[in-house]
Amino acid sequence: MEPPRAPALRRLLPPLLLLLLPLPPRARAKYVRGNLSSKEVSTPSPPQLPDCLAKESVIRPENNQVINLTTQYAWSGCQVVSEEGTHYLSCSSGRSFRSVRERWWYIALSKCGGDGLQLEYEMVLTNGKSFWTRHFSADEFGILETDVTFLLIFILIFFLSCYFGYLLKGRQLLHTTYKMFMAAAGVEVLSLLFFCIYWGQYATDGIGNESVKILAKLLFSSSFLIFLLMLILLGKGFTVTRGRISHSGSVKLSVYMTLYTLTHVVLLIYEAEFFDPGQVLYTYESPAGYGLIGLQVAAYVWFCYAVLVSLRHFPEKQPFYVPFFAAYTLWFFAVPVMALIANFGIPKWAREKIVNGIQLGIHLYAHGVFLTLKFPFCIPTAFLKPLFRRKQLACDRLGLPGSELGIRRV
Repeated sequence: MEPPRAPALRRLLPPLLLLLLPLPPRARAKYVRGNLSSKEVSTPSPPQLPDCLAKESVIRPENNQVINLTTQYAWSGCQVVSEEGTHYLSCSSGRSFRSVRERWWYIALSKCGGDGLQLEYEMVLTNGKSFWTRHFSADEFGILETDVTFLLIFILIFFLSCYFGYLLKGRQLLHTTYKMFMAAAGVEVLSLLFFCIYWGQYATDGIGNESVKILAKLLFSSSFLIFLLMLILLGKGFTVTRGRISHSGSVKLSVYMTLYTLTHVVLLIYEAEFFDPGQVLYTYESPAGYGLIGLQVAAYVWFCYAVLVSLRHFPEKQPFYVPFFAAYTLWFFAVPVMALIANFGIPKWAREKIVNGIQLGIHLYAHGVFLTLKFPFCIPTAFLKPLFRRKQLACDRLGLPGSELGIRRV
């Protein structure tokens, strides 16, 4: 980690101690700015002075843990500056230190005795000089590379889905659920693009743009919700055994998706307002996060019921529904299991990069399975009955299994 630059101190200060305490596990690599005045820091009275000195005694000057912010201490880089008749210390310097493992690094300011203090400070904490690590903390190493890799993969998936869509449209088989899949893949690409923009800017200046990150999260959640709705619709037989959803089914879907969307929004607001970056909290470590896990489990129960009902009325659809159900059962359980493992099984200083890779891998699995199940070409629909024979012939020419058309409204 490269040296943090020392603060600029307003007004002439007596000797101060900048304490660098190497305690586990991390200091988030970024710019740190702020102001501190005597109103925020109480000046020790004589009876309290021994306590103040006792707190300072835990550090070891021989380990270069102490920087005296005075002109007598050369490493502090301090000098007296006059501005409009006011004298103050201006200190500019840095320190570099190494650790064999991930740690939290604490920086403390101490002044025992004398009057109160007033200062303005700015620090830059970095990890090495590489573009890929300089402004990233240990738990963020590899996130940018991972996002770029998955962006390229999802761009390929999106173009493949568009190509398949073009073929389906030519055969008049471009059904609604496949359009939803294309939309989910496209939104996923946009989400990863904005994540890469955010992390790329963060790697450059150590600050980033939070608005871009929030937009990326919203798009990521939107892609997930579109895909989830598509799975439930397919489970209920939409475009497989029937051409429309009943009124009651539409109302239930609308209520569920609205509730899911609102919970996602609450989660983002809760994360922005109440999460302390210093505690390295995970997205699902909140009431809204556990609510999302509950909704995911409820969606799976609904998915199971819908698939079983579809199979009971249309057993000839078993060649499609059996692999479909098995593949996406794993997907439904992957999200809550990942959340629980992240909350209780992954060290905080490695959590963000690991969870990011797993989460993207889960999304890639879901989209990849959809493309490899071969049903973009052969799911019959009930929209246009005169085209049924043409659809069957298209499947026969491709050598893919086609099935009889089932028409049922539930």
